[in-house]
Amino acid sequence: MSSSALIKRSLFAVALATLSFSAAAHVGGAHDHGGLLTGFLHPITGLDHLAAMLAVGVWSAMTTRRLWVAPLSFAALLLAGALLAQAGIGFPAIEPMIAASLLVVGLLLAAQVKLPEAAGAVLVGTFALFHGAAHGQELADGAALAGMVLGTAALHGVGIAMGLGLQRANHWAPRVAGGVVAVMGLNMGWSLIAG
Repeated sequence: MSSSALIKRSLFAVALATLSFSAAAHVGGAHDHGGLLTGFLHPITGLDHLAAMLAVGVWSAMTTRRLWVAPLSFAALLLAGALLAQAGIGFPAIEPMIAASLLVVGLLLAAQVKLPEAAGAVLVGTFALFHGAAHGQELADGAALAGMVLGTAALHGVGIAMGLGLQRANHWAPRVAGGVVAVMGLNMGWSLIAG
């Protein structure tokens, strides 16, 4: 199968998943989710987190020279948000901010917006605090938090690899991928309003 066909099928699968995507309430009390593997799988098994973290990697790879800056900021502030949430610091509007992160990062990718590296790091880092707060309320121990950071780094690495690969592909592919992520954010936001 050619790389172009693989990209098209992957985008189609993500689009189908988006149609059935609804806001999954992350918050509402700590669960007993502990251990390194549980933490590692946590960001991978939530479609909203998965899409946001991949999109950050793809966008960073396609728009900056130092493609690791925004993903590193995301991972560090994700951990900070989780630790703050576990310490009892309340975050307002966690789910709406996660929806906004999908919308904004998706639009940045779709439009191929190039921001100064520091501005991009601050932007995605701000969203990462809320993603981290959602995870922090669900994960039980330090091993799970370490796994969460490792899972996030792995997703960013995959996103960066995808971004580098998409640079050599058709110009529409990253724009469509960004559009799909933005639609996921709109859908999640709509579900929060309607629900």
